[in-house]
Amino acid sequence: MAIVKFTFEDKSIAPKTVENIPVDVSILEVTEENEIHLNHNCGEVCACSTCHIYVNKGEGALEEISDKEEDFIDRAINPRIESRLGCQAVILDENAVIEVMIPNQKQIIGHEH
Repeated sequence: MAIVKFTFEDKSIAPKTVENIPVDVSILEVTEENEIHLNHNCGEVCACSTCHIYVNKGEGALEEISDKEEDFIDRAINPRIESRLGCQAVILDENAVIEVMIPNQKQIIGHEH
């Protein structure tokens, strides 16, 4: 089972590690199931950039980025080479150790479901 280690640009939020994550689960789903705040507006269909994250380690364990996802990442606040959309970053490797930084959610117009 995979492990995802979350850190936050907002340093008032403590890091959190989630273990025993099955494959075929998105990073966004991991946040929802573990009470980690990550805005998302489009219903997980890759139609916005509100679930923008940074994958600092373990990118190879995730589903490959699509052209559509890249287009929406370009619209995110402060996109970087390690940017992904949480709804599209699906874990494919059961032995993965993935490190994710969640951008400051106060800068994003969106809502948590």
